[in-house]
Amino acid sequence: MELDLDGGRLILFLGGLSLFILLETIFPVRVWQGKRINRFMFHAAVAALNTVIVRVLIYVPFLLWIVYVEQQGWGISRWLGLNGWLEIVISLIMLDLFDYFWHRANHRFPLLWRFHKAHHADTEMDVTTALRFHPGELFLSSFAKALWILIWGPTAIAWFVFEGLISLCAQFHHSNIDLPEPIERVLCRVIVTPRFHTSHHRVERTYGDANFSTIFSFWDPLFGSYNQMPREEKGADHGDLIGLPQARETAFSFKAWLIEPFSRRNMGLAD
Repeated sequence: MELDLDGGRLILFLGGLSLFILLETIFPVRVWQGKRINRFMFHAAVAALNTVIVRVLIYVPFLLWIVYVEQQGWGISRWLGLNGWLEIVISLIMLDLFDYFWHRANHRFPLLWRFHKAHHADTEMDVTTALRFHPGELFLSSFAKALWILIWGPTAIAWFVFEGLISLCAQFHHSNIDLPEPIERVLCRVIVTPRFHTSHHRVERTYGDANFSTIFSFWDPLFGSYNQMPREEKGADHGDLIGLPQARETAFSFKAWLIEPFSRRNMGLAD
C-alpha cells in the first residue's frame, strides 16, 4: 500500500509537470524573459538535490511518524472517529488550513523568510517555480508538518492524498497560464488559480505579502490576507514585476541561491 501510494504520487507529479509545461508552452500569458532551458536546468538541479535530501534524511522517519501517530490513535481526527472518505476529505481541508498558516508564517518570521525567499527569488514564474525551494525550508517544514500530524492525526492515505494534491496544485498555480474570465471568476473562489498566486509573487509587497493559500483559496478572504492584482494581459512583458527587488542578477546562480539564507544581509523580511 505504501509503495502504491508513493508511486501514485510520483505519477501525479510527473503527469502534472508535463501537462502544465505543455499548456504554458502553447498558451503563455507572460512573455518569457530568458531562455526557458536555463530555467528548466536550474530548477531540475534544485529538484534533484531536494529529492536526494528528502529521500535520505526525511522520508522514512516521517512515514514512520505518520504510522506511529495513527497506531496510537492520537489527533483530533482519531478522537472524532473519522474514517473512510469523510476522514480523507476533512483531513485535506484541515491540513490545507495548517499549510496556509505555515506559509503565512514564512513571510512573517525572519528565520523562516531567510529560507522561503529562495522560492520568491525567481524573476519569472512558471511551473518549474514550484520546484524552487531551499533544502533548509524543507527541513523546517518537515518539523511543522510533524506537528500537524500530531494535532490532527490523519491516516497515511489521507496524508499521501494531501501531499499529492498540494504538489499538483502548486504546479497549476505557478504555471504561466491564465484561465478564461468566466472560469477564473468561479474557480478562484474555491481553488488557487495561476492568476491568484501570481499576485503573491509580485515585487510590490502590497500584493506579494498576501494570497497565502495553496489548495483552497477561501482561507485568504476568511483571514483577511486577500489582495488580488489586476488581470494580466496575454503576451504582456512584465519585466521586473515578479520576484524580489534585490539580488535579481544572481537569481539563477546555484551557489548564491544555496548560501543566501546564511547571508548577513538576510536578517529581515522582504521589503
